[in-house]
Amino acid sequence: MLSKKIAQSFPTLKLSLLQAGMDIEPYKFVQKNLVMAFYLAFTMAAVSGLVLFKAKPELLLVALLIFPIMFFIGFLFFMNSPTIKSKKRVKEIDKEVVFAGRFLLIELSAGVPLFDALSNVAKSYKGIGKYFQEIVDRVEIGKPIDVAINEVMEITPSDNFRKIVWQIMNSLRTGADVSVALESIVEQISREQIIEVKNYGKKLNPMVMMYLMMAVIVPSLGVTMLSLMSSFVGIQLSTQHLIIIAFGVFVVQAGFLMAIKGSRPGLEI
Repeated sequence: MLSKKIAQSFPTLKLSLLQAGMDIEPYKFVQKNLVMAFYLAFTMAAVSGLVLFKAKPELLLVALLIFPIMFFIGFLFFMNSPTIKSKKRVKEIDKEVVFAGRFLLIELSAGVPLFDALSNVAKSYKGIGKYFQEIVDRVEIGKPIDVAINEVMEITPSDNFRKIVWQIMNSLRTGADVSVALESIVEQISREQIIEVKNYGKKLNPMVMMYLMMAVIVPSLGVTMLSLMSSFVGIQLSTQHLIIIAFGVFVVQAGFLMAIKGSRPGLEI
């Protein structure tokens, strides 16, 4: 089966689907993406074919080249969707990881049993709580708590969450004090997040300057200069030209905003 052979060429696909929370077999996911990529490529090729045929009938063959290109690009884009979802989950978890760690530390310091403390964290935090609830659910069906933690670690995309639960699991297996190890790793994660926020601030300044130059100043001056040239040199600046310029500015602005949003750390800042 073609979809199974393609799925085998993506060895990390199964883990990526689990970390993204997508309950689907890898070969079925590939099969679904092949169909979606086909529809996307067919639609783009059909629309392009109609436009090109209306402009110049001999350009119709170009639409045939668009189909395989769009099919390949669309398939790779759809195959990358678990990674995109995992990154969103990482940001959700990292927003709460320090607070959840300190909450857990307070619970343990107050003498609350570890299982009850994990259950309380799961109820108190929406994003990271789902993963603590996974641990609680696995313990409730009879699995040892360290085994449950190890299993949930594998399907969790956040490194910071894995650091916390690994310290808990390691302390349980070695007989060490969970509170001491947990306090150390929570403080370490907190310091790392502070550094991450500072680095983001340093990157943001030049990105904002580039945004102002490329998306605001250059288009404004450019349209003004074109308007003057159209008056003195005789260049005709039609409505279509202005629409194309406006669309180009929109694309540049959207690209900058997406880049700024993408580089933003998953923290409450």
